[in-house]
Amino acid sequence: MVFTAFIIFTQMCSVGFRPQVWEGAEPLQDQQLNNQVKELKFTYTEIHMGGEFRLTFYSPSQSQADAAAKAAYAEIERLEQIMSDYRPSSEVRQLKPNTKTKISDSLFEVISTAQLISEQTSGAFDITAGPAVKLWRNARSTGRLPGPIEVRQALKFVDYRQIHLDPVDKTITINKPGFAIDLGGIAKGYACDIALKTLGQNQIKQAIVQAGGDITIADPPPDQFGWQVQIPGEPKPRFFQNCAISTSGDTEQFIEVNGTRYSHIVDPTTGVGLTNRVMSTVIADRGLISDPLATALCVQGKGGITDIRQTR
Repeated sequence: MVFTAFIIFTQMCSVGFRPQVWEGAEPLQDQQLNNQVKELKFTYTEIHMGGEFRLTFYSPSQSQADAAAKAAYAEIERLEQIMSDYRPSSEVRQLKPNTKTKISDSLFEVISTAQLISEQTSGAFDITAGPAVKLWRNARSTGRLPGPIEVRQALKFVDYRQIHLDPVDKTITINKPGFAIDLGGIAKGYACDIALKTLGQNQIKQAIVQAGGDITIADPPPDQFGWQVQIPGEPKPRFFQNCAISTSGDTEQFIEVNGTRYSHIVDPTTGVGLTNRVMSTVIADRGLISDPLATALCVQGKGGITDIRQTR
């Protein structure tokens, strides 16, 4: 797989974390198309994957808009049931070590892409980092840093190379006991992709989907160059169309102990929350790429750009 991405680094201070979508002007009546049918702007929000998924798009009717939004949210819910590490019944939670298991097309696509990103970032992104991530989730709840023994124990079960995928029969094998898969750094970006695709299948072409720091964008609004998005750290918004944008950093989730701020983003090679206060924004063709790359580049810093170029 070859991908193209545009990368922005920001040294965090008071910079806002999430990219902001500018609402812009009221919907305009198209005088040239569809016998002057007015394209109306609709916005929907639902909670999935632990956060808000926001759909904004243009449609000629409320009924079409409602049906499209319902279909998009149904797909997001389907993906959550496949990929959530919080739901005991999810597909990813059913995977057992040392067992060759056939998995759904969606799960295979996400895991195979995650493995590619892991290889191209030298393990800075790792879907087996769950044991270390859970230590830092607990730290944010208790205010107590994990001890070195806890971290070393967690790292025994972090190594993306212990996952084997067979592309012919779409199976996965986790080679060692104790390993599990955490798709928290890639599932939302993919879900945004699929939501946007579903809107398109329901005749919604001018749309934008946002889930936290992940955005996917289709065609621009009527009579506009694109959707206006404010990238964190940049002086003014840009116009975007037909792309994905992901921003990662520690502005919203962190723990501060003895004057040191530890991010919710964990370096899979050390098992420790990041302290470099770097924010990365990645613009790519798909959220499936931009989401994990944004996380990996926070871990690697600016030097990671060179590493990725060399491994492509």
